[in-house]
Amino acid sequence: MNKSELIDAIAQHANLSKADAGRALGAFAKTIETTLKAGASIALVGFGTFEVKERAARAGRNPQTGQEITIPAAKIPSFKPGKGLKDAIHG
Repeated sequence: MNKSELIDAIAQHANLSKADAGRALGAFAKTIETTLKAGASIALVGFGTFEVKERAARAGRNPQTGQEITIPAAKIPSFKPGKGLKDAIHG
């Protein structure tokens, strides 16, 4: 499903216009982005948790040359699905 299809589905499920659904999706994504950027997490009970995880620096290899390189530490966004979402998918 792409973004346009997601907006169509949101509009249908929430009985909204496509324009309103698009703005709602945009606001949802922006809220997640700004909250994670501030270092906080978002927990939606039954759905899942969005958070930022720290990835330590590590050694890797350049795939073109095979030369060993150091991959720097980084902050990465993470999503952990909740029980309700897991149950909905599994059966």
